[in-house]
Amino acid sequence: MGLPGLNGRQVAEAGRALQPSLKVLFMTGYAENAALASGFLERGMAMITKPFAMESLADKIREVIDAS
Repeated sequence: MGLPGLNGRQVAEAGRALQPSLKVLFMTGYAENAALASGFLERGMAMITKPFAMESLADKIREVIDAS
């Protein structure tokens, strides 16, 4: 979620400014509870924490795509 000059949330917000229905999957190495504090995720957003198995990533992507 941390990138040079921008963080993942800022990139997601920029994308949603152009495409409001954009679904977002964040990947983080931080503890999920810390990353989810303060209502970080909005509707259409999800998070997966590292490390994860490729099957878990595929499942999470499918979950995000299928969510209304």
